[in-house]
Amino acid sequence: MKHIITILVFLVGFKAPSVQKEPAFQSGEWFEFRMSYSGWFKAGEATLKVDEKKLNGKSVFHVVGKGKTTGLANAFFRVRDRYESYFDKETGAPYKFIRKIDEGGHTKDIEIDFIHEEQKAIVNNKKHKKIKTISTEKDVQDMVSMYYYLRNNINISSLKQGDEIKTNMFFDEENYGFKLKYLGRETVEVDINGSDVKIRALKFRPYVMAGRVFKEEESLTLWVSDDKNKMPLKIKADLAVGSLRADLVAFKGLKHPLKIVFDD
Repeated sequence: MKHIITILVFLVGFKAPSVQKEPAFQSGEWFEFRMSYSGWFKAGEATLKVDEKKLNGKSVFHVVGKGKTTGLANAFFRVRDRYESYFDKETGAPYKFIRKIDEGGHTKDIEIDFIHEEQKAIVNNKKHKKIKTISTEKDVQDMVSMYYYLRNNINISSLKQGDEIKTNMFFDEENYGFKLKYLGRETVEVDINGSDVKIRALKFRPYVMAGRVFKEEESLTLWVSDDKNKMPLKIKADLAVGSLRADLVAFKGLKHPLKIVFDD
């Protein structure tokens, strides 16, 4: 349960080579997710919010992701996670990433500044009072900016079922190659503000490292809306012990109308 916001934010990123001309999101967009363990036990909640801010005199998008345990889960293992990303409004390139977490007393406080023209990241580990400069991959994203960048760059018409998609991400002090498989389309049912609605979705399977957290490489499945918003609807993760899922339960500020499937 300590991976609430990490799993949510890390897994909603996916890449395609074509560009969606019209932006997929706007300032004021907000999502809320309910996290449950083994299908029934409420583990926590998470949110993602987009605003416009000024960073070093430049107008940027600022996204804040928050995750926390609730109820009985909170009594056993208290989690309070916060992730922030400042990225370019036109290109989606990240300028600053912040990670502040408290997971059962395990804490991190990391701030990363990206220098894209030099392909470098300045990592400020505030907890340990250490600053490092690390080389990055070309067109690198942080774990939050990646999702928003890719929402503006996906064109599903270029993907075929079974295609594997790759992208680059920098997290904490390391470069990561992220890969996932496109599984096709499905219609999923989600509970939004207490009402069950059906939404057409794109289905993906990210590849993860099997071991202490995940049962196997293909332990994760995610669904995003098959429309101009490309918003996350549902995530399922088979863990080494039990399973974890995130379900969209509320939203506001969408850039485009949500397409709901009505039964005949």
